[in-house]
Amino acid sequence: MKINTIDASLCARMFLAGAKNLEAKKEWINELNVFPVPDGDTGTNMTLTIMSAAKEVAGLETVTMETFAKAVSSGSLRGARGNSGVILSQLLRGFTKVIRSEKEIDTVVLASAFQKAVETAYKAVMKPKEGTILTVARGGADRAVALLEENPDLDLDTMLKAVIRRSEEVLNQTPEMLPVLKEAGVVDSGGQGLLQVLKGAYDAFCGKEVDYTIEAGSGAKTGAAKAAETEAPAEIRYGYCTEFIILLEKEYTHETELSFKAYLESIGDSIVVVSDDGIVKVHVHTNDPGLAIQKALTYGSLTSMKIDNMREEHKEKLFKESEKKEAEKKAAEEKALQEVKERKPVGFISVSIGEGIAEIFRDLGVDYLIEGGQTMNPSTEDMLNAIEKVNADTIFIFPNNKNIILAANQARDLTEDKKIIVVPTKTVPQGITAIINYVPEKTPEENAQTMEEEISHVKTGQLTYAVRDTHIDEKVIHAGDIMGVGDHAILAVGREIDPVAEETVALMMDDESELISIYYGEDMKEEEAEALHERIAKAYPDCDVELNYGGQPIYYYIISVE
Repeated sequence: MKINTIDASLCARMFLAGAKNLEAKKEWINELNVFPVPDGDTGTNMTLTIMSAAKEVAGLETVTMETFAKAVSSGSLRGARGNSGVILSQLLRGFTKVIRSEKEIDTVVLASAFQKAVETAYKAVMKPKEGTILTVARGGADRAVALLEENPDLDLDTMLKAVIRRSEEVLNQTPEMLPVLKEAGVVDSGGQGLLQVLKGAYDAFCGKEVDYTIEAGSGAKTGAAKAAETEAPAEIRYGYCTEFIILLEKEYTHETELSFKAYLESIGDSIVVVSDDGIVKVHVHTNDPGLAIQKALTYGSLTSMKIDNMREEHKEKLFKESEKKEAEKKAAEEKALQEVKERKPVGFISVSIGEGIAEIFRDLGVDYLIEGGQTMNPSTEDMLNAIEKVNADTIFIFPNNKNIILAANQARDLTEDKKIIVVPTKTVPQGITAIINYVPEKTPEENAQTMEEEISHVKTGQLTYAVRDTHIDEKVIHAGDIMGVGDHAILAVGREIDPVAEETVALMMDDESELISIYYGEDMKEEEAEALHERIAKAYPDCDVELNYGGQPIYYYIISVE
């Protein structure tokens, strides 16, 4: 029996099924990110975005097309995180604009809604790039319209299957549209996320049994307890960080090392094997350290053995961090209630990560810090909450990450009682430069123009480690390698942090460079950072070289040249 219309109840079930399917595939989608950094998060951002809307839909007492459309549009807009999440929210917003006034959806309404979704999303992006989620969405929408023109009596099942099939075809073509995808050997992660939403929705349309439960979380537990309980175990695939040195007693050839690495890859990841003058240094994340040790003993005796339970360490760290954040948040809220501030002409909001960087922004006069960045993109809702707490006529927002700019713009567009200016800072050093160049005597528009001019002169390199093998920017990268990630490409790759940091700086320097700023992260010791600072200062005597404690996670150093 062919289904000719979709009512509000079925539409809601399809949406929830799409959201659940995306959630189930989020880690797989994260792995499609081109850069092999430890915080690739397209799947996570899209899931958090759609789940924000799904919770609104699941909480509806009465499901009509109007209430459903409002819940999806509002929930996704406010919950949007990262560029992929913002684009997904705009696709949903456009789609619901068409269906909200309908009692049922037929093929005509569906095709129109797909088209409106694409139109709305393209308008939200200043410079739309083909080979992305936008292209995949447009491919599916165009197929729906074309089929309807060919056959006005087309049924919904045929249209939905054709849209999904065409979306998948376009997704598979994305590597040909974006060379960076082809080089890395992946399809666009945002497009894959959208395809999973469509496939999940189609399953519900066909009557497939789907668990529609959307967990809202228990209010009986503290945020700290929930964070430790829900995040720690799921995020770590292999639980033991295992390190040791083999004192070689047998012949150890290149073929032997390849065989040893292959064995380690079969039992774990994050593998680093470095051989030098009779010894082999080994690092592996695995669930059975004993297997790695037994294999290593076939080559010689072992020394400097170290095994850490990463799950317990991560869980304890998350719990302590969450408790600390909760206490700080409560103290800030109490302080805000006690202080009645007069409305001022200008205020500042900055996204920040790390104690040291946060302190720098505070010293520069930032009124409100949103914790986040590359490791967790703040949502539009986070931005709106910050805007509400800054009592100023005009508010400058510094996103300090290219993946947060769209969410900040979306918050700006949703704010009516204050003037919001989003300065498109893509890195922390750009944010610092922007606010340093603020001049109270200038108008907000003049300041915004000056800030944008100044941040264009700031080059940033960020030092982190690779989480998987890949080939990108004409570089062969292995899991565990240290990378210097520049503004537009990976600049340097190596086995040790300091040489990669120095090469990264060298590649950012030019004849006009005057200032080098180094921000060292939470995993670096002060004396290590000072030693790097001295070497760089000696290498570039004509430049001012500054060293600051950043305290940022995951990134050993953030280095800027201007």
